Amino acid sequence: MSMDRRTFLGLTGVGLTGVGLTGVGLTGALALPRAYGATAEAATVAAPMRRKLPGSTEALPVIGMGTADTFNVGRSAEERAPLAEVMSLLLRDAPGGVVDTAPSYGSAEGVTGDLLQTANARTRVFLATKISTSHASAPAQFSESLAALHADTIDLLQVHNLIDWRENLRWMRQLKEARKVRYIGITHYRDDAHEQLAQILRSERVDFLQVNYSLAERNAEKVLLPLAQERGVAVLINRPFQDGRMFSAVRGKTIPDWAGEIDCNSWGQLFLKFIVSHPAVTAAIPATSKPRNMADNLGAGFGRMPDARERGRIAALLA
Repeated sequence: MSMDRRTFLGLTGVGLTGVGLTGVGLTGALALPRAYGATAEAATVAAPMRRKLPGSTEALPVIGMGTADTFNVGRSAEERAPLAEVMSLLLRDAPGGVVDTAPSYGSAEGVTGDLLQTANARTRVFLATKISTSHASAPAQFSESLAALHADTIDLLQVHNLIDWRENLRWMRQLKEARKVRYIGITHYRDDAHEQLAQILRSERVDFLQVNYSLAERNAEKVLLPLAQERGVAVLINRPFQDGRMFSAVRGKTIPDWAGEIDCNSWGQLFLKFIVSHPAVTAAIPATSKPRNMADNLGAGFGRMPDARERGRIAALLA
């Protein structure tokens, strides 16, 4: 028997009431695969899969979270309540997970910082933000980001969409030497930037690459992902659902029965496991404001990952 995302979430108690610290969440969800065709071993998995950063003993959960659009809200308790639940799920089920934000995401940095401060959780996440301005304005923007995030240091600072990348990377290295940031990287979200990203990876030393990659956008497989492996660069994946359009492609369809063999209970988990099973990928960072979707996303970090043959089967579903 197979289940779609909605059915799975309903059975776990997530779909109707949301998930907070007292919700069912993934603890309940992980008990389900045995009854729905997954391996018995998967039902006892208690921790998410982590992937080591190249050249380091540090490892990140393969499912983190983004904040673009979803965390751009006001200050009211009503607006922020579901986001607090989303954050609590990450802290509980994937401690140390990536939280990726940017000053260009409206109020997202400030909301992220407030939620982490309220939960006293700054050290329990891998906090990433970006520089999205020219080098001349970068120091002021970085100071504003630190204030918004209630942080003294940032785990990962990235050049957003390659804005003034040469000068910004040079300055970021100084921040790294001063221990204001731990890692530096570059980002983009479009295929037409991949060639330039590859050129930078070949010529510059960066710690992280953030790039678009999904079943619907596989261009990164050709050059960027193998190159990142070769160069020892960690990889974060944005747009894992192509801004939600991938769910439209499978609307009304149930996931295949064999999805249970890799401990997937929804289309979202199949999509995410395809991504994070690629050996070059460190973590995917889907963005959501809905606790039930966050619980489902985090489920993709548990259980067995698809091998090369199973990745091919997943890819064929959208061919």
